[in-house]
Amino acid sequence: MDSEMDKVSKGQRRTGGLRRWLPLLVLVAAIVAFFALGLGRYFTFQALAEHREWLLAEVARLGVVAAVVFILIYAAIIALSVPGGAFLTVTAGFLFGTWLGGLYALIGATGGATIVFLVARTSFGEPLRRRAGPFLRKLEAGFREDAASYLLVLRLVPLFPFWLVNLVPAFLGVPLRTYVIFSCIGMAPATFVYAGLGAGLGAIIEAGQTPDLHIIFQPRVLLPLVALALLALVPVVYKKLRREPAR
Repeated sequence: MDSEMDKVSKGQRRTGGLRRWLPLLVLVAAIVAFFALGLGRYFTFQALAEHREWLLAEVARLGVVAAVVFILIYAAIIALSVPGGAFLTVTAGFLFGTWLGGLYALIGATGGATIVFLVARTSFGEPLRRRAGPFLRKLEAGFREDAASYLLVLRLVPLFPFWLVNLVPAFLGVPLRTYVIFSCIGMAPATFVYAGLGAGLGAIIEAGQTPDLHIIFQPRVLLPLVALALLALVPVVYKKLRREPAR
């Protein structure tokens, strides 16, 4: 009897382990396929310049369907964590205009980042937290308490790799709802900056030039983002100052 129960228990553990790692395996397979098929060649400004008339005609013909397809492609690129996010945001501004393009890019970016977050939390998050040492537990507790503020800082300041910011909250137990809402808010400013750049892309292409994707690091753009990030840290600082007199 005990032997039968042991077999059932082992089978359940294997099934649970496979279910936990399956999303990650699918994601890795998709990344390998992306590079094996050379799909990155389509995410360049040269390719955009060659196909821009066709793309504009298809957007005009398909209407809402074009927006949905664009959002799905954007979410897939972000989920795969392959280069192309900034390019697609500029392209969104070119195809749909600053505001609609920025909105579609933001939805796609948030969706793709959420997929990465869920895959990381499913495959790594729980095992990592079970084996966490005192430092990681302390870091997790602090991040949980002020997750909204920290997420805003990580998203607003373009100094941290995008894929890393997608992963870290999953390891530190940030609730899904908090992650989605504040990731979206934090990504919005830079997204609309790039979409605005894309709105004037036609003239740049006709001049035989390439848009400057480092525009986000120019002081006139970067300094307001840093100021917003510092503002997001105010609740964290306030809590720490309140605790000091109590101690």
